[in-house]
Amino acid sequence: MSEIPKAYEPGKIEKKWYDFWLKQGYFSPKIAPGKKPFVIIMPPTNVTGELHQGHALTAILEDIMVRWHRMKGSPTLWLPGTDHAGIATQVLVERQLARQGKTKEDVGREEFTRLTWEWANKSRENIRRQHQLLGASCDWTREKFTLDNGPSKAVRTAFVRLYEKGLIYRGERMINWCPRCRTALSGLEVEHKDIAGHLYYIRYPLAQGKGYVTVATTRPETFLGDTAVAVNPADKRYRKLIGKNVTLPIIEKEIPVIADDAVDTIFGTGALKITPAHDPTDFEVARRHDLPLVDIMNPDATMNEHAGPYQGLERFACRDKVLADLKDKRLLEKVEPYSHSVGHCGRCQTMIEPKVSLQWFVRTQPLAKAAIEVVRNGRVAIMPERFTKIYFDWMDDIRDWCISRQLWWGHRIPVWYCQDCAKVTASVDGPTACIHCGSKQIIQDSDVLDTWFSSALWPHSTLGWPEDTDDLRYFYPGSVMETGYDILFFWVARMIMMGLEDTGEIPFHTVYLHGLIRDESGEKMSKLRGNVINPAEAIGKYGIDALRFALTTGTSPGNDINVGEGKLESGRNFVNKLWNATRFILQSLDSERLEAQTIELQPQRIEDQWINSQLNRLIQSMTGLMENFQFGEAELQIYDFVWSKFCDWYIEMAKIRLRDRSTSSPLPFLANTLEKSLRLLHPFMPFVTEELWQELKRRLSDKDQLPASIMITLYPVTDEKAFAPEAERVMDSVIEVVRSIRNIRAQYKVKASKWVEARVYAGELLPKLVAEAGMIEPLAKVRPLRMLDRQRRESAKDKELVSVLKEAEVVVPLAGMVDQLAEEQRLAKESKEIEEKIARLDARLRDNAFLSRAPAQIIEKERQKLAMLEDKLKRLHWELSQLSSSSADS
Repeated sequence: MSEIPKAYEPGKIEKKWYDFWLKQGYFSPKIAPGKKPFVIIMPPTNVTGELHQGHALTAILEDIMVRWHRMKGSPTLWLPGTDHAGIATQVLVERQLARQGKTKEDVGREEFTRLTWEWANKSRENIRRQHQLLGASCDWTREKFTLDNGPSKAVRTAFVRLYEKGLIYRGERMINWCPRCRTALSGLEVEHKDIAGHLYYIRYPLAQGKGYVTVATTRPETFLGDTAVAVNPADKRYRKLIGKNVTLPIIEKEIPVIADDAVDTIFGTGALKITPAHDPTDFEVARRHDLPLVDIMNPDATMNEHAGPYQGLERFACRDKVLADLKDKRLLEKVEPYSHSVGHCGRCQTMIEPKVSLQWFVRTQPLAKAAIEVVRNGRVAIMPERFTKIYFDWMDDIRDWCISRQLWWGHRIPVWYCQDCAKVTASVDGPTACIHCGSKQIIQDSDVLDTWFSSALWPHSTLGWPEDTDDLRYFYPGSVMETGYDILFFWVARMIMMGLEDTGEIPFHTVYLHGLIRDESGEKMSKLRGNVINPAEAIGKYGIDALRFALTTGTSPGNDINVGEGKLESGRNFVNKLWNATRFILQSLDSERLEAQTIELQPQRIEDQWINSQLNRLIQSMTGLMENFQFGEAELQIYDFVWSKFCDWYIEMAKIRLRDRSTSSPLPFLANTLEKSLRLLHPFMPFVTEELWQELKRRLSDKDQLPASIMITLYPVTDEKAFAPEAERVMDSVIEVVRSIRNIRAQYKVKASKWVEARVYAGELLPKLVAEAGMIEPLAKVRPLRMLDRQRRESAKDKELVSVLKEAEVVVPLAGMVDQLAEEQRLAKESKEIEEKIARLDARLRDNAFLSRAPAQIIEKERQKLAMLEDKLKRLHWELSQLSSSSADS
């Protein structure tokens, strides 16, 4: 039988096995009445470009879950999909047009929509290909897009139902407005940045008599829309002015001085200019006092006709002109530096404008009540649990949700306005006439819905809702919603609200929140820093399995992950270790043909009992960890078992036995441990495990009776009868003895080919350690090896090194182990180098100039370095004294 290649070449096998899995239909579950399915609806990826490392983490974690549940025998659905990403995608297509010197208005809505569909379809193909490149075992036959006919009908149905219940309404409210995108934004789509601005003190002359009221503002250009000046009724400075009028500078408009408890007496002068159309706090004050709203800006943030002499100016140009004019009139009292937080559009980074606008809103409080209750009573669990409090904080303080967007790309709002009776028709299917008066003169609302509205329906719209489909009945509600903690409220809370509202059922049982990916030093990844990991490039260099390992090993719910080249190399090294170990086992098996049941034989020797016991403890531990979503820890444990216990210890012991034909063969246990280890690893590293499992299967006599793929084998189940605590105790001691001798050899740089002498003293384990002497000798390269009763222990001599272990003591004579003269010279040279470093560090730490200038953490680091060097020098002196003593004795 042909050998597997010496080196693992991931590029040659990854596409082969993914195409095989697809062809066999392993990703597409069948409805099995009576069997509970495991369901993940993939968070839809935005059709705005390529996958980044965050998308890769999401896909890999979900793939781990679905592969594990598939191997447990559950009908497993992982439904993939993409999101039209309204504002983000429109911005990208507008930029493409801009490069051609065009705007969306130049091409018109119909052509712009066609161009955006072209972009979206290309992006969807690319996203599908990249998910497949990651090994994502999604059911591509059920793939969905938020603008597909099914989800689109779900969006219209949900809107109309909420509208008919009075939970969707149209009204004038203060919203966040992006002048570049020219659309409303929800509060969650706004990024706040600290700006080093200014506080401008402007004098408003009294309308009657002399004097003025000074107000402080960060936005002097908005004074043109002021309709009052507010003071706190408890502020004695302004009591006499309440009820009087002041005059707005330049435009000479009188406005009242009013009293309101919302005014902060400490901020600025304690007098607050009220601009109801351009500030959310002022808007609320205006509602309480029935003040008019004066909107002074056009949608593009230029000044409109209400701005008087400043009409047509861009907002910041207007600010400069206003300040110059106020200064000329001696009405600008002073200017102070002032840092404050300012909202920016999350997509284009333009500074937003608070603006009163006629928009569509969802009344969220009635929906939030049920969504709060299902988390409070445990029907929906959030992992990690600490995010539950954040969820409640957000939901308890929820505001009405602005769902209309002034865009061309997205779900058009299913509302028509009658030109005759002026009433509104909301309809799932496009009406031909007004439902109120029968007029055919109806015009559809030009706005589209917030992208998050369709995303909120994703868990049920993808399964066919509002139709009563087989998929909806069987696969809803889902099992797990896995996503980043940064969109807990953006998306997760809204899915729970809308799932309960539309179906009466929760959308999923568990919310698994992963953290952000950071670089090796814990810094946030960004293109600007140059520390971003491109998944496609990483796969080309290291392979898919290594990338999956790097992104998930050691992760835990809700915690950020540090990833860099070192972790990717570690993943590749692990794949190579597994490959080489399997290659050795397969070469050994080629001389024999094992029946399937042969690999389940009862262990014959103590190391067989040990590896079988350790394997079953691993299966038990991993099963518990996987059930509790601790995938990163499960991966660490299988890594430690395969690399250390199996490869470094059991296989090395097996090699000794394979050379000695007089002992029982370890091959059944090598094959058994390898086969189960591959199954345990498959959810994490699907490609290399499939390749190696298929090679192992080819060497078994009853290969035709085994499944066609490791993907559809059963995940290993713990056999508690295999637990062998006594064998584990003995083997732990054997390993400890070998490791202590190896450490001494390494410390004294003993050549690998040189044998050393050793004595081992033990108590009740002595007979069993004696039985393992044939293993200890070659593994530790020790001869002669004397195994003695601890009670007959002789006092250690100066020329001997002693290691006190848990169950034994190891004594290694120095004489004969090293070339004493060469070792003394080496130690003396190293000691001298350390002494010089200590002298330099000590001098630095006595230098007052250094101590006065250096940061405290640098000084502490230098002190720690000094302490380490002094400790190392002590050990070198001790080693020298041991050698000198040995030389004198001999």
